[in-house]
Amino acid sequence: MDEVTLLDDEGVMIGASPKHLVHTTDTPLHFGFSCYLVDADDRILVTRRALGKQTWPGVWTNSFCGHPRPGEHLADAVHRRAMDELGVAITDLRTVLPDYRYRAVDASGIVENEICPVHVAVVDGEVTADASEVVEWTWTGADDLLAAVRAAPYAYSPWMREQLELLRALDEV
Repeated sequence: MDEVTLLDDEGVMIGASPKHLVHTTDTPLHFGFSCYLVDADDRILVTRRALGKQTWPGVWTNSFCGHPRPGEHLADAVHRRAMDELGVAITDLRTVLPDYRYRAVDASGIVENEICPVHVAVVDGEVTADASEVVEWTWTGADDLLAAVRAAPYAYSPWMREQLELLRALDEV
């Protein structure tokens, strides 16, 4: 059973909870992460969340997200989820938005409430996504992705919409 790390408002660990019990209409603050994968052609991998996902099913989002397990090093969690979700190893992992934090409510009322450092890494291999996590994926250029998100924001996860603007301001995408 996967657990997530619960945090106080300052980001200090205050406990753990089974992942499947955390995301509700009153989700406590917890530790997560986002990662954007790039390839040798400087394209970004975007994924469409599986229709069975509890939050934001079927929306397009960054390459992958996840939650470090209690006591798990953040970089280890990112590497683990890249393999679990997309079937790929990653290299050159770097943290680009270490203090990113968001709270968002999806159409069903389920809340995401995370301190969520954002990473960029280079993909090492072909994507073989887990169908329970990702229904489809595509590689795209940063300018095309930003234009698509701005034209149809409802089709993209709220965290990715915010992150892309922040990453663009830092010249990271």
